[in-house]
Amino acid sequence: MSVLAVLPVVVPLLAAGAVLVLRGRVRAQRILALLVVAGVVADAVAIVVIADTDGPLVANLGGWPAPIGITLVADRLSGLLLLTSAVVTFTVLAYAIGQGVTEDTRRGNSSIFQSVYLVLVAGVALAYLTGDLFNLFVAFEVMLVSSYVLITLDTTPGRIRAGMTYVIVSMTSSLLFLTMLALVYAATGTMNLADLSGRVGKLPEGLAGALGLLALVVFGIKAAAVPLHFWLPDSYPTAPAPVTAVLAALLTKVGVYALLRTHTLVFAHDGVWVLLLVAAVVTLLVGALGALAQDNLNRMLSYLLVSHIGYMLFGLSLFTVIGLTGVIIYMVHHIVAQAALFLASGLITRYAGTSVPRRMGGLAAAVPATAVLFALPGLSLAGIPPFSGFVAKLTLLEAGSGVGTWPVYAAVAAGLVTSLLTLYAMARVWTLAFWGSRRASVPDPEPADDLVVGTERVNRPMILASVFHRGR
Repeated sequence: MSVLAVLPVVVPLLAAGAVLVLRGRVRAQRILALLVVAGVVADAVAIVVIADTDGPLVANLGGWPAPIGITLVADRLSGLLLLTSAVVTFTVLAYAIGQGVTEDTRRGNSSIFQSVYLVLVAGVALAYLTGDLFNLFVAFEVMLVSSYVLITLDTTPGRIRAGMTYVIVSMTSSLLFLTMLALVYAATGTMNLADLSGRVGKLPEGLAGALGLLALVVFGIKAAAVPLHFWLPDSYPTAPAPVTAVLAALLTKVGVYALLRTHTLVFAHDGVWVLLLVAAVVTLLVGALGALAQDNLNRMLSYLLVSHIGYMLFGLSLFTVIGLTGVIIYMVHHIVAQAALFLASGLITRYAGTSVPRRMGGLAAAVPATAVLFALPGLSLAGIPPFSGFVAKLTLLEAGSGVGTWPVYAAVAAGLVTSLLTLYAMARVWTLAFWGSRRASVPDPEPADDLVVGTERVNRPMILASVFHRGR
């Protein structure tokens, strides 16, 4: 059964090459890509079931035992996140095919979207399943390369500029990551996470603390925690809706997952980590206030993405069982809700021709299905019962209340304020875009590209993909 931990990484990489070989056969490429991602979903289901009943699946690649060789480990946590991410990637791929961004319509053949997308799927799976720090670095690099291509697939000046910002920040993070790897290996002689859990505790307290702080900076950049978040609001909104949805849903959560793994298994803390708690509060409030200052829907959602990373950092900073449980629940909720909001934003832009809410109006009557698809994840993100966001936030608030110190109480208050600000931001978008009199769509500002907007029509494949995603 250990082969199940290998398939989500190897099969998408092989399929990415096969998709390139099939260039020109658009239908075959679509079917192959969808089947491969669906296979990852099925594999993740099997991993969750087996890991829950029989324990973690461990695969030692090449027959080399840990900690010498490369080890992939699939436990309940990695299996759950892999399953959630795989469902999202399948839905987004179906949405992208319906939107038309997977084809080069000007030349009548396929683009490299599906091949690069499968590489991204493999990188995300490797990040969840790897059992050592070096291959976690490899996973981040695979995701960096593929996400940069997806962001800049249609080479407009805005996307190139956003892509360069994204790459420069990511490369800086990668250099810091390599530095951390060198220091950890020099101090402990291993990269294996399970092996490190025993060796780091024997290091001098100052050295272990410095390595843990460096890991916080590295993964804080990946997770877009304030003040390391500045790259995200300028990078994601310029890309097509499916690209933005999958990057926003998964890449920052992989950063949070890395923080969760390393700071519970390797750099463990006894009691509340005040530094991370402060970072969580600042992330919550700065992201929410930044969202209120935006008049572009995608930029607003990007700032809300940053803000809600703070909830996960808050739960992790407590280092209690219920706090970590809240982090996991919130990660699953946020992957689904954030992707759903960006997909709904794509539907809105396709119909109205703009992502500026004040230039819209009357969409609730014109496209009621799109209105529902935006409202449901919006309410969930704001923490309104009975949606998943309410359950996740309630778990985190209960965890904070159980600690019983004034800094934690202040963080709980910041979480409540952020929920109210999120609800206000969603209500403002609803009032401007969905209520009021209907306005004519804005003409497509770039009619020569492959992304069609301002159609005043509903794309049924995109709607069905969004409904499937929200329904899961």
